[in-house]
Amino acid sequence: MVITVHRNAAELGSAAAQMAAKKIAALLEKQETVRFIAATGASQFEFLDTLTTIEGVDWSRTTMFHLDEYVGMDSSHPASFVGYLQKRLVGRVQPGTVVFIDGMAKNPEDERERVSQLVTEAPIDIAFIGIGENGHIAFNDPPADFDTETPYLILNLDDACRAQQVGEGWFPDVDAVPEQAYTMSVRQILKSNEIICVVPDKRKAVAVRDCLGPDAKVSPHHPASILKTHPRCHVYLDVDSAALLPDRK
Repeated sequence: MVITVHRNAAELGSAAAQMAAKKIAALLEKQETVRFIAATGASQFEFLDTLTTIEGVDWSRTTMFHLDEYVGMDSSHPASFVGYLQKRLVGRVQPGTVVFIDGMAKNPEDERERVSQLVTEAPIDIAFIGIGENGHIAFNDPPADFDTETPYLILNLDDACRAQQVGEGWFPDVDAVPEQAYTMSVRQILKSNEIICVVPDKRKAVAVRDCLGPDAKVSPHHPASILKTHPRCHVYLDVDSAALLPDRK
């Protein structure tokens, strides 16, 4: 795992986007298609804004999956991750293939199995992810399941996770936040050949310290700590999210 710290969220997002575009373009020189995973949330705004303006990436030869979606969430809802990605990524660069999780699927278990089968048909080349205030990756809240090989799960969201969604302005109050969500599992995320993790904002400082700090142990109680075990994970922080790391004091 490599950690770099940038002056602010804009510089962080730009640096991460430049690396992401470079890696996708390089992969497309060697192979027909690139399969990637996209994250959502306020932490990804600057990253996606820059990534979708970089020239030289043949997005028509890419396949996009996403990390998570609320159970029972229509894509027209302001908090829908499908709607978010349609607006901030898919509509701008038009990947050749897009695999969305259908939050309104009549049978959630069938939908979970459908996307699980599709994501495992071939390796994932690169994953773009973030870290939640409670240390989660995707919706794998603590204590996360580090062992299951199931590609996608349906999980109950913890109180801290639901509170974060309110704090970011996606919902008016906690009661409006769905209690369950589809999420890519920890093991499936780690199967990505490369991971770019974008984590700005002082709200993430405690999670960064507890998950990625030099004294942080790999533990299900700090889900993002598992990123320490990935050989090609690059974490992008800003001075605010890195504020509690020892060498940033």
